Parts: sequence; C-alpha cells; structure tokens
Amino acid sequence: MAELESVIGLEIHAELKTNTKIFCGCKNSFGAAPNSQICPVCMGLPGTLPRLNSKVCDYAVKMGIALNCEINKVSRMDRKNYFYPDLPKAYQISQSDIPICGKGSLDILVNDKVRTIGITRIHIEEDAGKLIHDDEYSGTLCDLNRCGVPLIEIVTEPDIRSSEEARIFLENIRSILRYIGISDCKMQEGSIRCDVNVSMHEKGTPLGVRCELKNVNSFSAAVRGIEYEIKRQTAIIENNGQIERETRRWDDKKGVSILMRNKENAQDYRFFPEPDLGAVVISDERINALKAEIPELPNKKMIRYVSEYGLNYFEAFMIADVPDKAELFEHCIKTGKCSHRSAANRIVGEITKYVNDTGKSVSETMLTANELAELCHSAEKGVISSSSAKIVLLELLSSGGSTENIISRLGLAQNSDDEYLSKLADEVIADNKRSVDDFKNGKTNAIGHLIGQAMKLSKGKADPQKIKEIILNKLKTEE
Repeated sequence: MAELESVIGLEIHAELKTNTKIFCGCKNSFGAAPNSQICPVCMGLPGTLPRLNSKVCDYAVKMGIALNCEINKVSRMDRKNYFYPDLPKAYQISQSDIPICGKGSLDILVNDKVRTIGITRIHIEEDAGKLIHDDEYSGTLCDLNRCGVPLIEIVTEPDIRSSEEARIFLENIRSILRYIGISDCKMQEGSIRCDVNVSMHEKGTPLGVRCELKNVNSFSAAVRGIEYEIKRQTAIIENNGQIERETRRWDDKKGVSILMRNKENAQDYRFFPEPDLGAVVISDERINALKAEIPELPNKKMIRYVSEYGLNYFEAFMIADVPDKAELFEHCIKTGKCSHRSAANRIVGEITKYVNDTGKSVSETMLTANELAELCHSAEKGVISSSSAKIVLLELLSSGGSTENIISRLGLAQNSDDEYLSKLADEVIADNKRSVDDFKNGKTNAIGHLIGQAMKLSKGKADPQKIKEIILNKLKTEE
C-alpha cells in the first residue's frame, strides 16, 4: 500500500470581546451568576427583534484583513435551525451563503519553512447557552448568559498535513486575535475552541472521506484528537475497511473519539435568510480605517525574526506571541547597544520565567528596553558575569533603575585587571596541584575546576575568559 497522508481542516470559534452581546444590550462578560445577563432578546421570547452590534462587524473585518481575506462589502445573516435545550429560539443567527469574509490565507512557520494555509471563510454568529450538569441536582440546568455572545468562525481549507502544523496554525490564530484586540482567547473560559476535520488518502489521489471531531476545548486536545483519528482511520484503511462520513465527539480524558452521528443522520440546518435583519454593508472607507489599525502581525514577525536574526521557531514564537515582549525586543535591538541574540536569550529565558512566576505582563514590570540593552551590553563586554547579569535583570524587572547603578550598588562588576588576575591564577595553581597534574597529563577538562576555584576566590568578580587565558598560559609555560 502506498504511503497515506493526513489531510486536516479546522473550524475555529472565537468569542469577541465586545462590551455587549451581538443582538441586544446585555453585558458580554464571563463568570456572572447564571441567568443574570439575559433579556427577552437573548432568551428568544416571541415578538423580540434583534439589532446587530456594529462592533462585531468591525472585529470580523479586522480578522479578515489580518488573514488576507476578501471582504464582502454586502453580506447577510441567516437562520440555522436546530433544536437543543440551550438554544431557546430553536435557531441560531449565523451566516451561510454570503459571509462577511471570503477566501484568504495565513503564512506560518513549520520547521523554519513558510507554509501557506488557505482560509475558506470567516463569518459572524451568536453563541448558544450552556447546560449545567451537577451531582447536587437530579436533572440538568440551563444558563442562558452565553446566549447572544458574539462569535467569529474561521474555517480553513484542507491544507494542514499534521497535528504539529495544526498546533502551530492554532497558536498563530490565537496570537493574531490578541494582537488586533478582538478576543481574550481564554480557552479555560471557552473564548476560543475548535472543531477538527481529519481524512486520510494516498498521495496523488483524491481526498479521502473526512470525519469531524467535536468538543475540542484546547490546542493540546486538538493535537491529541488529530493523532488519534489518524491512527484510527489508518488502521481501518490498512484492514481494507471503508471510512464512514461521521461526526465524532472527542473525549480528552479517555483519549478516544466517540461516534455521535453518521452521514445518514446528519442534521439538516435548513438555512434561510434572517427576516428580522437587513443586509450587512461595509464601506471602503470603513475597511481602510480598520486596516490602518492593524499592526505588524505575529506570524510576520516570526518569519522576520527567523530570516533576519537567525532565531528558531520556538524563540521567535516566544517573543512574537505577546505584543509587549515583541515591543521590548524590537526597541532593544533599535538601540544598537547589544546583539539580537543576547536580547532574545534574556527575553525567552529569565524575562519569560519572571512574568510566568509573577503573573505580570512585561509592560507591568519596571524593565525598559534601554536598560535591557545596557544589561546585555554589559554582559557581552564582560563587565559582569552571566550569573551577575541575572541578579541585575531581576532588580530591573522588580524595582527598575539603571543597570550601571545596580552593578555599582551591588558590587557586581567583574575584575579584568591583569595584575590582579595573574596573582589569582598563581594562587589557584599553587593550591590545586592535583588538577594541575591532571591537566598536564592530558585531562584538559581539569581546566574547568581551576577556573571554578578562581571564580570562587574572587567571589564571582574575576573575568572568566581572561582568567582562563592566564591560567592556560601559566600552565603551558611550566611544561
């Protein structure tokens, strides 16, 4: 049998962080008491009329511009009909034939190479409510607070070829949503979730029958679900079976997908135009104004960081994923005081650890780009050791101030005086005869112990590179 290839498409639902819901004036926020943020409109009471929140359209257009989509200047809302207890109207207002955003694409980095993933469409719709199952109750409760929360759904072309590509694509989408400020992307609150379509086929042949995975609530769950489906479908094909068109529920705790319905039992949503809402019209002026608000996006930053600065994907992602980290890096480089490698290492390492440990963002710390550049410069020039640089950075993050003053106040400057280092080397050589003999007998790694002793005696203030050179020269002279 020829090699099988996986083909993956994603449907990503992102909640928009507007102040109010999509069709009424109820507050759009997470965590309120059940059924405390509802009105006759989002409860679906007879006779109520929806009114479209214009900010929802603006946010959808901004995402469309970010994903290089065709913006439909005239689109419409449709009714998607189905019955479920958390959908009080028995229909969801969405978009079917004419979405607000059409075809587009997103460039991502996979194995340090650019991959282009096609976007089929982006449309706007309202969210449904939430069913609550609790051991304290004999039945099921329904919280309608989420009814009418505005969503965009981003649908990709079947261009993704592995779970790793899917993960990277999802990470890029999340970063872009944050950069343009339209979603908080808190997966633990359900702000971003996705459905996954997976099929298998032999390379060079038509695409296979796809199965859809529902209930995928995290990026890591998406990766696990894709990998499970690839294995499940591959086993069926290798045993001469036929893949059935199915919708399956992903059970992340058990690590399996479970059949929900097959093609014969697929839901017919009976889409038809929403009679209570007019056409959605977006002018050229509005599109251009929204486009002007969009900064350089994280996927483009990552590609630039890899090509211009030689960072790997992980480093580029760790910096570009969060706007204030990227801003810190960019401004630090612009000072011209330090190398991009030194700045990247500090941001990916100690700075990321600090913000993770404290829960602060970079912009909430006391660190400035200029002082980070000064710190990196001091470390590169050997003014302070790597361990001292960490101490200074922690001071800059927590208390601010200047790198120069902190080094002086804490007495962290390295001693590069040749006379002092020469005497220090003599003392180390005299007190560590065994290591000296080991080195002379060919055990070159013994030099590490001698340097370590010199650093200990100098309380970390000796320039390690210079003391190494001096000790080596003295040992060679004795031979």
